[in-house]
Amino acid sequence: MIYTKTGDNGTTSLVGGRRVQKDDTRVEAYGTVDELNSHIGLLAELFKPVGGGYTDELKAVQNILFDIQTLLATEEPDLAARMPQVGDDEVEMLERQIDAITAALPPLKSFVVAGGTELGAQCHVARCVCRRAERRAVALAQNAAVPPEALRYLNRLSDYLFVLSRQAVIMAGAEETFYTVNQSPKK
Repeated sequence: MIYTKTGDNGTTSLVGGRRVQKDDTRVEAYGTVDELNSHIGLLAELFKPVGGGYTDELKAVQNILFDIQTLLATEEPDLAARMPQVGDDEVEMLERQIDAITAALPPLKSFVVAGGTELGAQCHVARCVCRRAERRAVALAQNAAVPPEALRYLNRLSDYLFVLSRQAVIMAGAEETFYTVNQSPKK
């Protein structure tokens, strides 16, 4: 059965069974990573017709995000130690991907404005959600143990999503949109 009715009173269970309010800092952190994971899933599907191997990369990211969600949902150190961990290897994998994509991109002229293509814009949406997930995890880390590698991974993932947005626009043969000083029409 998919519904348990145990959350009808505004609480939910952490890994380990302790119940907390659904707006608890820990729930906010893993819930935002869950939201990010959904955006990454959408990107993986949107990249299928484009190719470039990005669908497989994004599916791998989703699995790592599930590991991060689980770690953030676990407050007992002994239990967390038995969970799949995110380590330097996962962060370095993202760094290699960022470096490979960046090497094929033209140099930045200015700040990039989200857009260019639907896929490029969706990469930016995922990047913004990733930044929020990182902020929620940092807030949790103020009062609870959060693996530093998970924080590093989220930070690096937003960089990956940024360069991926640029790559998506260029792969489509579209023009990147760059920030210019406000040029609003005069009345």
